[in-house]
This record gives sequence, structure tokens and C-alpha cells, in this order.
Amino acid sequence: MKPLFRAAVLGVLISLTAACNAENDAGKAAAPKAAAVAAKAADSVKVENPYARAVPPGQPNSGAFMTFVNTGDVDHSVKSAASPVAATVELHTHTNNNGVMEMRQIPQIDVPAKGRTELAPGGLHIMLIGLKQDLKAGENAQITLSFEDGSTTVVNAPIKEVTPPAMGGMHH
Repeated sequence: MKPLFRAAVLGVLISLTAACNAENDAGKAAAPKAAAVAAKAADSVKVENPYARAVPPGQPNSGAFMTFVNTGDVDHSVKSAASPVAATVELHTHTNNNGVMEMRQIPQIDVPAKGRTELAPGGLHIMLIGLKQDLKAGENAQITLSFEDGSTTVVNAPIKEVTPPAMGGMHH
């Protein structure tokens, strides 16, 4: 009876080992699918039409503008930015304070799932403060965007002359 008992125990152990290995292999196969669902913000948020404003020589600050397009199913946000052309880079917006337009720093710029967020003069923008070089039209300013999940993307923003909108059609 002892050999039969040993064979039965051995059979049970082999079955359990095979079942555990099959479960482990199934878990490994599911892991890449889960990773694909949780795509990095930098992969989901595309940048369209980036540019930085050219400024006269000696001007200490400028702004950068672009449109963020979130192709994913999850909301994302830009938490910070950096650039070798400026000592400090901040996320900003304009607010109307008793009829006076003021710029202020904000903690993030949200980009909704399947949505767009536009950075434009007079609205959301990236401030380049303490310029380390003159920003001349025709050159590029590199800007690194950091997202809420720690992922980053690098944008090469062409430097452009930006003129204020004309007051056409207004009569005084």
C-alpha cells in the first residue's frame, strides 16, 4: 500500500504544481494588457502648433503657446515645464481682477480625456522667465512638459513674431 499511497500523493503534487504554473502564466499574460490600458500621459497627450513669442533683445520674459490634444480615455494634466532658454518656467493663466487683466501662476493645466486644451495669448500659457538668451524669430525653444504621472515630453517650439490683434472694425 505504501507505493500506491506515494504515487497518489505524487500525482496530487504534480497536479497542484501544474495548476499553479498555469495560473502564474495567465497572470503574466494579463499584465501587458493592464499596462496598455494605463498608457502614460506623454503618450496620450499630443502637442499641436507650439510656438514661443520672439522678444526684443534684453527682454527678460516671454511666453509659449500650443494646443494639447488628449487622445486617451483618461484625464491628464501638465504639472510643470522646463526650458534651457529660461531660468524659470511657470504655468500661467490670465484673470480679470476688477477690470484689470492679470497673469497668475497655476499648479497645473488640465487636458480632459478625448479633449483639447488651448494655450494662447490672453489665456493659458507657459511663461519663460529670466531668459538666458534672446528669443529670435526663426529659431526654436525647447520646452520639456511634465505630466501628473511623471512622464515627460519634449516640444521644440518655433520662435515667432506675435503681433497683438488689430482693433479693426472698432469706431470711436
